[in-house]
Amino acid sequence: MPSPSRVASSAAWIGLVAAAAFGIGPALSVTGLVAGFVGFRIYTFGLLLGLISLLVGLAGLWHTRASAGRPGRARALTGVGIGLILAAGVGISLGSAGRLPAINDITTNPADPPQFSHAGQLEPNRERDLAYPGPEFAAQQQTAYPDLEPIRLNAARDAVFEDSLAAAADLGWEITYRDADQGLIEATDTTAIFRFVDDVTIRIRSSGKITVVDVRSKSRDGQGDLGANAERIRAFRESLTE
Repeated sequence: MPSPSRVASSAAWIGLVAAAAFGIGPALSVTGLVAGFVGFRIYTFGLLLGLISLLVGLAGLWHTRASAGRPGRARALTGVGIGLILAAGVGISLGSAGRLPAINDITTNPADPPQFSHAGQLEPNRERDLAYPGPEFAAQQQTAYPDLEPIRLNAARDAVFEDSLAAAADLGWEITYRDADQGLIEATDTTAIFRFVDDVTIRIRSSGKITVVDVRSKSRDGQGDLGANAERIRAFRESLTE
């Protein structure tokens, strides 16, 4: 069995490595030195190490308690402190997003979602199925994001098309396809930290004197999105209607 002092030292070292990985993962992704998913895995590894440092640190605190008269308490506290800070940071950043369903394809119109017509030609998407996942996703989305629905505007379709292009540009999206005659816009949006690239399609149709805009945002990575696609659609809706 390791000595109490070694347990305490291990907690401190594990905690320091955890903190480094936790910070290095996002930094490498932001600078483009590694792919976003690689940076995310480094970040996740840091969090896992942080939890280990917390557990090892708690063991170290027990073995170095005052009644035991053994050295190393400060090192055990270091491991516990780093573990708690990392766990708390993740908990705060996730917030209510942790209770969202594990879906990553969100639209304003689950009953009739806009399709991707050009995104499949982009190199990263050529082996991907870009079809909408179907009723199961739709049911989960309607429960989690009941505010998302078609955007109805009292304006001509051509004007809404141009406004939609402007709104996408204002949000920093990269336009990859546009067809004014069909009322279709496709774009990609890159997340700020891990540089994940998500695909967006916008469909603009006339309905009498009203123009209806439907948006669909689909992640390229992961099974869940922690609400990122819904937030992207809300940001577009706000920019378009302001």
